[in-house]
Amino acid sequence: MRYFNRDLSWVEFNARILDEGTRKDNPLLERIKFLSIVGTNFAEFFQVRVASLKRQSAISDDIDISGEKLSEVLRRISERSHEIMKAQGLELKSALEELSENGVTYVKEADFSEAQEAFVQNLFQKEIFPLLTPLRTDSDFPHIPGKEIFAAFELSVIEGIHTSIPLSAKNFIAFVQIPKGLDRIVWIPNESKTNERTFTLLDDIVLKFGTKLFPGFSVDGSILFSIDRDADSNVDEESGDFVGAMEEVIASRQSSFAVRLMVAGGNKKLTEFLKTNLELTDGDIYETEKEPMMLRPECLLDICDNSTFAYSTSSLNSAKKLFFPPWKNFNPLKKSEKSIWESIKERDRLLNLPYESFEPVVKLLGEASEDGKTLAIKMTLYRTEKNSEIVKSLIRAARNGKQVTVFVELKARFDEQRNISWASQLEKAGAIVIYGIVNLKVHGKAMMIVRKETDGIRRYVHLSTGNYNSKTAKTYSDVALLTANADIANDVTLFFNMISGYSAIQTMSKIAIAPINLKSRLLSLIKREAENSTPENPGMIVAKMNALGHEEIIEALYEASRKGVKVMLNVRGICQLVPNVEGQSENIKVVSIVGRYLEHSRIIYFKNSGNEEIYLSSADWMPRNLDRRVELLFPITDKSCFNELKSNLMSYFDDNTHSSILNSDGTWIRYREGAGEWISAQERMYETSKKKNETAKNAGAEFVVRRK
Repeated sequence: MRYFNRDLSWVEFNARILDEGTRKDNPLLERIKFLSIVGTNFAEFFQVRVASLKRQSAISDDIDISGEKLSEVLRRISERSHEIMKAQGLELKSALEELSENGVTYVKEADFSEAQEAFVQNLFQKEIFPLLTPLRTDSDFPHIPGKEIFAAFELSVIEGIHTSIPLSAKNFIAFVQIPKGLDRIVWIPNESKTNERTFTLLDDIVLKFGTKLFPGFSVDGSILFSIDRDADSNVDEESGDFVGAMEEVIASRQSSFAVRLMVAGGNKKLTEFLKTNLELTDGDIYETEKEPMMLRPECLLDICDNSTFAYSTSSLNSAKKLFFPPWKNFNPLKKSEKSIWESIKERDRLLNLPYESFEPVVKLLGEASEDGKTLAIKMTLYRTEKNSEIVKSLIRAARNGKQVTVFVELKARFDEQRNISWASQLEKAGAIVIYGIVNLKVHGKAMMIVRKETDGIRRYVHLSTGNYNSKTAKTYSDVALLTANADIANDVTLFFNMISGYSAIQTMSKIAIAPINLKSRLLSLIKREAENSTPENPGMIVAKMNALGHEEIIEALYEASRKGVKVMLNVRGICQLVPNVEGQSENIKVVSIVGRYLEHSRIIYFKNSGNEEIYLSSADWMPRNLDRRVELLFPITDKSCFNELKSNLMSYFDDNTHSSILNSDGTWIRYREGAGEWISAQERMYETSKKKNETAKNAGAEFVVRRK
């Protein structure tokens, strides 16, 4: 075998996340988080990848680079996804039982006590009933938007009741959408354990009292269901109104073809009715375990929060065992008496998120927005959070007369609406907003601040593997560079000129850009390592990324392996390269880390005959990144930053607690070796950042200058 299938490889990544949700050495609520993430991951996977495969297979049952027909890939995806989701349901049931033992109990509608039923009925009548709209199905099948949860009721006319619906109708089936404006977690009275909390789901309440929506009818059966629809629609890149075209794409997702139907309740008639009208097959139906009847369990993330337990158990201390021990992130520039500008001018600074804080980036942009010396700010925005301080600073800078240019990528899937909103606000503030490049996504992360200082114009640059998002910066493992290096700044200036206006391709001294020369740079670096490798001094390539699936890159790595280069790959998700095959990849090792933080950074190391090089990048090694997106690759040249980054990169291959190893048959096995020390790469990096912070603190204490 030469290549694994891309999508089957991704499904196995989700299985590794599920595995974290089953580990009893993980705290309970952290396990529930992992189980919820399995659900959110699958939702996007079916909406995007499975939808795309279904569309392709309807045209032609092609064979991909793994040698499998699309129809066979779809069958195997369905088979393995069913296995994983069944295991997820069983583990969720066990976790909820354990949660009850720790002070928070989930009660299904069938198990309400009299007091709970009275409370819920009153709540239903006053706050839920007015929001419900029953949809009849006897004439036309109603529109069911994707991702929302619905209840379906099988009805029969009560004898002697007159109704406007003809009794000859074949189906008395009605749908009711679970109100999306209300919290799905509903806290209800706990009669016997006042220091603990009890909750039910909004879904359960609608099922319990849904009969009130159908006077004159009895309910013979009911289910909950949710549909995933195709979300892989492409925007009309040539549209004269690109924003309007993008909004049409967003709206079309609610009515595109159905890809997956999730059902809870076990009513075969209702399930078959949905399957037929949505034109799905048996393999597209995913039925949850009867207990708990819970669709889209990501709602449980709302209870995986310390605030839930602050007043719900006898003491917060007793609930601490339910969470990972808190890890504080450290601000590497906080201890310095120098300004942030002076700190960056002094030398390059590396930010290792989330062990180190995103605050220096927020502070840098915040100060620039008010700073009289700042002339201009340029940056790319791909994904950012709802109340972004980054965007607020850009708006403030524009209002303060700075020249602000922002490249807002509207094609960032599922964040399009938010990006449209931010772009509109930036424009109103006076910023120059660029909405995209035709047929390319701008995925590179870059910011440049131009200041007029006493010694002339100086440019401060931020380059990163991750997004300008303060929220994900607390949970995603990313690396960023803060620098005033003139060569880097020159390249970044050319980069912004290229993506914002008319500019011929420019020669850059440090940075490589996809789709121009990033792939060719990687291929040449891999080839150089292979050519320089000897039995006495074998080459080495160490790389960390989210996904690996580019055929040319894989072939180059195979050739390097044959030349004796030791190739160590840390691939979080998709990996189409087949390791450990004699004559092909016997020198290639692939590991994957799934832990408390989402591994998101892209780091590449080349031994280069002792003249070591390390690069950071926004790009994974996939065709979409290297051939169809605007991405950045940049070197780390500062010695201190280099050594820190290399040490962190190598830690991933020492990990024997959260690491899995890829076999040549496509299976992943937990890495365990020897009876020595247990090593967690993420814990080691946390301890390193903590020690680095303490060293800076002590150094600061030794040089405190007292002034009168």
